[in-house]
Parts: sequence; C-alpha cells; structure tokens
Amino acid sequence: MRGVLRRSLLATCAAVLFCGAAVAQDYPVRPVKIIVPFPAGGSNDIIARIVAQKLAERSGQTFIVENRGGAGGNIGAEAVASAEADGYTLLLTAPPPLTINASLYKKLPFDPAKAFAPVALVASVPIVLVVNPSVSAKNVGELIAFAKAKPGTLNFGSSGIGSTNHLAGELLKSMAGIDIVHVPYRGAAPAMNDLLAGQIPFMFDNMPAVLPQVQGKAINAIAVAGGKRADALPDVPTVAETVPGFEASSWFGLVAPARTPAPVLAKLSSELEIILTMPDVRKRLAELGAEPGAVFGAAFGQFMTEETTKWGKIIQASGATVD
Repeated sequence: MRGVLRRSLLATCAAVLFCGAAVAQDYPVRPVKIIVPFPAGGSNDIIARIVAQKLAERSGQTFIVENRGGAGGNIGAEAVASAEADGYTLLLTAPPPLTINASLYKKLPFDPAKAFAPVALVASVPIVLVVNPSVSAKNVGELIAFAKAKPGTLNFGSSGIGSTNHLAGELLKSMAGIDIVHVPYRGAAPAMNDLLAGQIPFMFDNMPAVLPQVQGKAINAIAVAGGKRADALPDVPTVAETVPGFEASSWFGLVAPARTPAPVLAKLSSELEIILTMPDVRKRLAELGAEPGAVFGAAFGQFMTEETTKWGKIIQASGATVD
C-alpha cells in the first residue's frame, strides 16, 4: 500500500510539474493587462509602454497598458493585488505602492510584502538635485552651509508626500544635519513650475523631468542623488561626494499577483532579461535618463525588502504621513 501511495504521489507531482511547464510554454494565450498606478505621460507610463510593446512583439499577444492613478499608487496596486493570479494582470510601478506606502499610510487595502510576486526591476532613474538659477549655492556643500546658516527657512518641493523625491530631501536633511522645509505639490509638474518661477529654491526630481530644463539652462543641476554619476550629466557630482553614503534613486519594477504560477513568473523574468539587453530599448531608456534593470525574480524581491526598510526609517524619522 505504501508503494502504491508513493507512486501515486510521484505521479501527481510529475503531472503538476508538467502542467506548470505547459502553462509557461503557452503563456500568454490572450491579452495581458499591465496596470500603471500613476497618470499617463510620466516616466512610469513611458517605460511601461516600452516594455508592453516588446512583450507583445515577442509573444504575438497584446499587452495593454492601463493607467489607474490615485492614492500614491495604491488604487492601481490594489487592483492587481486582488486580480486572478494567472499572469494576465501585472503591475509596473515606481516604488511607492511596493516599498514606501506601507510606512506612510496607517492602513492599506493590501500588504505589499505578501500581495505581489516579484518579476523584474525594469529600470532605474537617477534623481537630480536642482536649484533655481537665483540660488547662490553652486554645489551641495554650499547648499548645506546656507541651510545651516538659516535653519528652517530653506524650502524644497516635491511631487507629493512619500514620493521618492520627497524622501530624497528628507534623507539629505537627516544625513547632513540640516533643517529644511518640505513643500509637497500635487505632482512633479506643479513643483517644477514653481521651481522655474523661483517660488521654491530647490528640489529633487527624476532625470527625465529635469534634463530638458537643465539643458535649456532654466535650472541648475548641482548633484545626482544616485550612487554614481549619471551618463546624461557626467560633469555633475553625486551628493555622496559631499555627504558620504547618500544614495537615493527612483526605479520601476514589474510584479504579478501573489500565487501566480512559478513557470509564468520565470517566463516573464526571462523575457524581460532579453528585452532589457536590446539595443533599441537601451537607447530609448538612455534618452529618458534611465538605465535598464538587471535584477530579476527572488533577487528583485530581496531588493524591495531592503528598500522598504531603508525608506521606512526615513519616513519614521521625518514624521511624514498622509492619514
């Protein structure tokens, strides 16, 4: 009897593995929806459409990008978290709903650590510290010195509470020991408009948004917040060259609902790994000031865990909340 049970169990396991492999081999057999939890036209949306186009070309199926903005990305993320875990509803998002909002909101309709299965870090985008030309500070050291000389009087803008641009400012405030005042806006565009008008002296913002303004001499880039200098602004130093250990960047990751079949996740990861090496994709990302990601599957999951811990500490120290 034990032998019969053992053979039955082995047969069942083999059948499950075979079915999983078959699912991955056939996937996708119908249109796939990629939800972007932020409005159309931004960096998140542009990168999602690049990915969707390539996935469609390689699979022969349609990949539809659907924008569901609101609540810091939570509305779109919740839609994916509650979707059927079959690989036909995916989330391509910037950090907030995956690694930031759990510390920012007292209550979320989903648990970011449990609701999603990691697929790939698609791209990373440098954050740039930019100032209005009227600001006398020409580098990070001078900006810090000015803030220390006049504590509580230097404002910085952002696209909203809990955005990576806001948290980059809070990180500088903490690591440099300065007292600067956060001014949140309803999006990056209004903040940039006030920076251009001189209503706020400086802000952190994503490379795609600031590059045209910097190239047009409308604002000055004094530092890059990432761990290395950006190819798009090679002469601009990093914040870390003045404040050792400083690192803040934005990124865009693809996740699926938890319990999505492992073979489907593996196929998506392998497809992204191929797509992100394509010369035309790399060229388009470079034009946006972005770099292709190189972290997939479980490694991307670990990356998100580390990001959650890092920004959680900054949010707690700043006292930021949206509730």
